[in-house]
Amino acid sequence: MPGGIRIRIALALVIIVGGAQVAAYLLVVPTLERALVDSRLDQLEKDARTLSTAFAQPLSLSSFVEGGAATFNTRVVVFGVSGPPVVLSRVADSFGQGTDAIERSPTALEAARTGRIVKASVTRGGSGYGEVAVPLLPSAGVMLLSSSLADQLATVRLVERRFLAATLVAVGIALLLGSIAAAIHARRIRRLERAANRIAAGQFDEPIVVHGDDELAQLARAFERMRTQLAQLDTARKEFVANASHELRTPLFSLAGFLELLDDEDVDEVTRRQFIATTREQVDRLTRLASDLLDLSRVDAGRLHVERVEVSLPEIATVLVDELSPLADATGHELTVTHAADVWALADEERVLQIGRALAMNALVHTPPDSTVEIATRRADDRAILEVTDDGPGIAAEHLERIFDRFHRAEGTRASGSGLGLAIARELAARMGGTVAVESRPGRTVFALSLPAETAPDSAPELEVAAPSPVST
Repeated sequence: MPGGIRIRIALALVIIVGGAQVAAYLLVVPTLERALVDSRLDQLEKDARTLSTAFAQPLSLSSFVEGGAATFNTRVVVFGVSGPPVVLSRVADSFGQGTDAIERSPTALEAARTGRIVKASVTRGGSGYGEVAVPLLPSAGVMLLSSSLADQLATVRLVERRFLAATLVAVGIALLLGSIAAAIHARRIRRLERAANRIAAGQFDEPIVVHGDDELAQLARAFERMRTQLAQLDTARKEFVANASHELRTPLFSLAGFLELLDDEDVDEVTRRQFIATTREQVDRLTRLASDLLDLSRVDAGRLHVERVEVSLPEIATVLVDELSPLADATGHELTVTHAADVWALADEERVLQIGRALAMNALVHTPPDSTVEIATRRADDRAILEVTDDGPGIAAEHLERIFDRFHRAEGTRASGSGLGLAIARELAARMGGTVAVESRPGRTVFALSLPAETAPDSAPELEVAAPSPVST
C-alpha cells in the first residue's frame, strides 16, 4: 500500500520506544514503591522498639499512647490479649476509642499469636497504612504503631504520572523521527525501484546514485554494477547482431551469386572451378561461425565436455603450423614454430588445438602482411605453455581490457570474424584448469595458453627437435 514502509518503520520505532518505557516503568515504579514502604516500616519498627522499652504497666495507658503518638507522629494502639483462641481488645488508642477496623488488625493478631515483632502494609477504608506490632511485657498485651503511607504512595503516583508523560512525549518524538527517517528511506527505495524499472525496460543510460554506506547504498551500488554489465552486454549484443548479420549476409550473397553464375552454361571450366573454390571458402566461413555459436551455447548450458589426458604441446604446435601455413602464405605472413621437447599438458587435445587455432588465426588476421607469427611451447614450473607471438602493431589499451569479451571486435579495417573465438578460447581453457592471457605493446603481442603440466608418458615418442626451427611460409 502507498506509504506502507513509512507506516511500518514509524510503528516499529513507536513500539520499541513504548516498550522500553513500559519496561522501565515495570522495573522502576514497583521497586520504588516497595523501597518507600519498606523504609517507612523499618522506621516504624525502630520507633516501636524504642517505645516498647518505655512501657510500664502502672503508667497511664492513655498518656503513654498519646505521648508516643506525639513523639513519633504515628498512631499508637495498645491491645489486651485473651484466649485461646487469641482475641484482641483495644484498651488504649491515641486516636480515641473509635469503631474503625483497627481492632481486627491482622498485624497485631499475628504478633499476639507468635510473640514476635510483625510489620506489614495494609489497606483500611481504601487507604494504605504501614503497621508494626510489638508484644509487650508478658501478659501486658500488644502495642501497634500504624502510620499512613499516603506520602510514600503520593510520591509513587507522581513518578507514575511523569513516566506516563515522558512515555507520551517519547512516543510522539519517535513517531515524528520514525516518519522522517522512513520517508527518507522510502524515497531512496523508490529511486531504486525506478532504476530497476528502467533497467527492466532496457534503458541503461542513466546511472544509479545513492549516497551513504548503509545497506541501501550497497544495494544501489550492486544495481549500478548490474546496470553497467547489462549495458555492456546490450551493447555487445547489438554489435554481435550487426556483426553476425554482416558475417552471414556476405557469404550468403556470395553463395547466391556464384550459384547463379554456375547455372550459366557459358561459364568455362576454369572459371567454374574458381567459383566452386570460392563457394567452398564461404561455406567454411559459415561453418566456423556456426561452430563458434554452437560451442558458446554448449559452454553456457554446461554441456561442453572436455577430456583430461596427456597432450604434447610441441605436436600441437606442429599441427597448427601445418594447418595454417596456407593461410599464412595467402596473407603474406611468416609463420614459425619454436618448441622445447617434452612439454606435456593434462588437457583435451581437440580443445587445445581449437584454442591454438583461434590464437594463431587472430594473429594472422589482425596483423599486416610481412608480419611474423611464432608458435612456441615451453614449461614453467608446473605449467605447460603454448604461446602465439606476433610483431604487429599491438592491441590498443581500450581493446586489450575487453579482448576476451564475447562479441567484442576491435575496430579497424582489418577487424573481422564474429568476435567469439577468443571468448570461447578462454572458456575452454578454464574448463581444462588453464588460462589464456595476453600482453601487448607496439611491435610485440603475446597470447599465452597456460595448462597444468604433466610428465611425459613412458610410451610417448621423442620429438626430434633440439632447437627452434622455422617453418617456411
